[in-house]
Amino acid sequence: MIDARDLRKEYGDFVAVRGSSFTVDRGEVFGIIGPNGAGKTTTLKMLAGLLDPTSGEATIAGYDTETTEMRRRLGFLPEESPLYEEMTPLSYLDFFADLYDVDPDVADERTHETLDELDLEHRDRKLGDMSKGMKRKVAIARSLINDPDVLIYDEPASGLDPLTTNYVIEFTEQLAAEGKTIVFSAHNLFHVESICDRVAIMNEGDIVARGDLAALQDEYGETRYHVYTTVDVPDATRVNGNYERVVESMAAVEETREAAQAAGGEVVDIRTEESSLEEVFLNVADAGTRGTRYVGEDAT
Repeated sequence: MIDARDLRKEYGDFVAVRGSSFTVDRGEVFGIIGPNGAGKTTTLKMLAGLLDPTSGEATIAGYDTETTEMRRRLGFLPEESPLYEEMTPLSYLDFFADLYDVDPDVADERTHETLDELDLEHRDRKLGDMSKGMKRKVAIARSLINDPDVLIYDEPASGLDPLTTNYVIEFTEQLAAEGKTIVFSAHNLFHVESICDRVAIMNEGDIVARGDLAALQDEYGETRYHVYTTVDVPDATRVNGNYERVVESMAAVEETREAAQAAGGEVVDIRTEESSLEEVFLNVADAGTRGTRYVGEDAT
């Protein structure tokens, strides 16, 4: 559904994006993460046809990003999404439905179904009198008014309270389950980790690593084993009546078991702890490599 090839964006001597390449399949959720200034938003805007790349190309649903046909298949949500504050949610969404030539009856049904799913009440209240969370829900509904195949969301939960954030993340999962293809950026890596099938990690305009979460974790993460014994063993701490030793290999787990047996005790529990996506991201950033590492996928 999405095919980005060597997207590059220059502003004079400054290179915002050096060469973003990735594909996203139908129904897949693809996350783009990185620090501020990494090139995430610029990449998303080039995909959405809002910025012309200096070089490279992209297609969405088989259409070039500058075509009208592509825009009819796309829903875009920018990080900052000013609304027409004198309008109500219903009049605002009707306005955009008309721009997309959506049949009024279809638009009305789609609008109310989407706002129901987003749990948005007060649909006749002026947008200027609504909270940021309510406005964000209306902006999400706007991105869906044309029933697009592909959604590009830039920080969809930015600045929202935890309850509204959960609504937005759960709704994004629901859209993917319905077959929508979704690309989004987020600073909260927990959200990315919870719903993304694959991620691209950007730093200083480069995609420095790309792959599915499990493969990235295998490549850049760490596995720690929390071994609980009934007796004290070297490097253990007392925890709830037992002793805990944290090790990083199965060989060390076996050493702990043998030490416990030698002291007249035993291992009562072993718990595995994987690195979080945030830890993986920090490890990738620390590697400081140029060029993309394709982890668990082909270099396409």
